[in-house]
Amino acid sequence: MISVSLSCYFVKWLYFPKKFSTIESAQVSRGNLTGAMSESRGGIMSIIKTDKLVFEYIRRDEDGNVEGITRAVDEVTLKIKQGDFIAILGHNGSGKSTLAKHMNAILCPTEGSIWVDGRDTREESEVWNIRQTAGMVFQNPDNQIIGQVVEEDVGFGPENMGVPTAEIWERVEESLKAVGMYKFRKYSPNKLSGGQKQRVSIAGVLAMHPKCIVLDEPTAMLDPNGRKEVIRAVRALNDVENVTVILITHYMEEIIHADKVFVMDKGRIAMQGTPREIFSKVEELKELRLDVPQVTLLAYELQKKGIALPDGILSIEELTDEIVKYSRKEGR
Repeated sequence: MISVSLSCYFVKWLYFPKKFSTIESAQVSRGNLTGAMSESRGGIMSIIKTDKLVFEYIRRDEDGNVEGITRAVDEVTLKIKQGDFIAILGHNGSGKSTLAKHMNAILCPTEGSIWVDGRDTREESEVWNIRQTAGMVFQNPDNQIIGQVVEEDVGFGPENMGVPTAEIWERVEESLKAVGMYKFRKYSPNKLSGGQKQRVSIAGVLAMHPKCIVLDEPTAMLDPNGRKEVIRAVRALNDVENVTVILITHYMEEIIHADKVFVMDKGRIAMQGTPREIFSKVEELKELRLDVPQVTLLAYELQKKGIALPDGILSIEELTDEIVKYSRKEGR
């Protein structure tokens, strides 16, 4: 029997080729698809592109009257190339998860536009294709796992896409191997740890052969070991399979290997750059109520004490090497 905790997002994402939202959004006229089509399919290959994207949550009283409007995403413009590993940071309420739900057409823009592989998410006829192109992994794996056996759960998506049975099992095997969970294929998901469950969730999305996987704080409910398992699997998908990865997180250590980082605040992109560029701005991040990796903070504090170290150190090994260089230069 399917667990009653099954997410409504997941059910609708797999079965219904049309847009939906749990909260009403004000709709606007359709944008022009031509620019995104020519860019995405003409050589530059932006897998995701937004243009002044706006989304507003509307609160209503019991009588249906509007009590207030909250702008969760405020004129966000960005481009993500095929094969990139992108991280989106932000404190709670910054708009990062709302932005993520637009990348899978779970939410539809109030204003502006978003294209996924050249397809406008407001086009009813394109939503099914969009959801096959951009898979979504949510915070709680129990909301996304529905099978009684791991391999059956991973095969659920391809089966509902009409994939032939023989190919389904091929996809199940390759997806579980990709996330290091093949030896658990006969297990009940209930016997798995949180990190293992989340990797099964990722395998279930991967089995549908998406070009892009959007992970909305996938490690938020996991312990440190579980977080490492999931991030290791995600990095492997990006490095080996060339799957575009968009990681929504507030754990700084998870993003040091990203190609590019977007930092959100109050629904807007407050900063963008490589991890090194972002973490070189310690004071700006503090103003945005964000931390930096512990090793980066240690290097920053050593800099303030007069030790000449480069900005944006990202690993213990890098810090050790720089301290050794400094010691030799100082003749110590």
